[in-house]
Amino acid sequence: MDASEAYRIFKGRPELRDALFSVYVKDPRHAGAFMEAYEEIFGVPAKNESEESGEGEGLHHLRSSENFSGNSEAEMGIDELSQLKPEIEELTDPSMDVAAVMDRDMSTLNSFDPEIFELCRRLGIKIANRRSRRLRQSRRMKPDIRRSIRKNIKHGGTVLELIRSEPRERKSQHIFLSDVSGSCDWISNWFFCIIYAAQRTFYRSRFFDFDSRIVETTHLLDEDDLYDAFRNLRESRIRNLMIHGTSNMYTAFRDFIEGVTFTGKSYIVILSDCRDWAGPRRDGIPESVELVAEMSERARKVLILNPEPEKKWDVVDSCVSLYRDAGASVMEVRTLRQLAEVIEGL
Repeated sequence: MDASEAYRIFKGRPELRDALFSVYVKDPRHAGAFMEAYEEIFGVPAKNESEESGEGEGLHHLRSSENFSGNSEAEMGIDELSQLKPEIEELTDPSMDVAAVMDRDMSTLNSFDPEIFELCRRLGIKIANRRSRRLRQSRRMKPDIRRSIRKNIKHGGTVLELIRSEPRERKSQHIFLSDVSGSCDWISNWFFCIIYAAQRTFYRSRFFDFDSRIVETTHLLDEDDLYDAFRNLRESRIRNLMIHGTSNMYTAFRDFIEGVTFTGKSYIVILSDCRDWAGPRRDGIPESVELVAEMSERARKVLILNPEPEKKWDVVDSCVSLYRDAGASVMEVRTLRQLAEVIEGL
């Protein structure tokens, strides 16, 4: 009935495909099958076939080259994933080995696989639940033994009035900086997906993308659906020319320090391989080191999540030790499991 109503409203218009897509496709993995079926029914007919059959007023065949090329950069149809690249890929094994994917090097997870996105979403929800449970437990006021004894002296030492300790007030801010240069492009996508599902458990959290500049993406996480949020994220990166860019951590960190307010209660979490490709250097040392030192001094903690194996740290232009000496903590997050465990512990 929904499809029939959609056909009645959009008959003969390019929006028909998107309308039917929203009715029939409930799983992104089925997008390819829908497109094949749609093209078979509403595809481009042969010229003489169209003239002979007189179907011009019937099904009103649509020319994909005229109607499905996309009207503008800001207005994307259901086929937006093909524009964002890479396209959705089907799994060779539908029963995906979750444990294997969790322990697989994230640098090899470089395709838009709906199963992996769903896995990241579940990871984020699991992290959120554990963080919320931990927060609730911390708010359960434990008995204050000393005050309870003093309060019950009037009862001869019998504990009739139990005094509980007041919960500690926690107002730490979490600021996430995600390196979206070419070397960290897809890793930053998985980072975004996990943070998306766990975002509400972080107090006053803010999110930024950076390569040679920094762009706030906090508002992109307001979407109700992960795929909508990810689509908006990719559009933002395309709009800001941040696809396969080059890292200049000096300019990115400088703009962050100058434009973003953070305090001694702020945690700054940076996803980066610590390779300042385009940043200026002084005596062979990246000037971004000074900015990391300033962030470490002003914030409660600066934590760098490095997706490279430790054996590659401080090799060639990697400046892990320099950032450590500047006050930042560096942790290896080569797999989704490691990444999830670190985020859960923040």
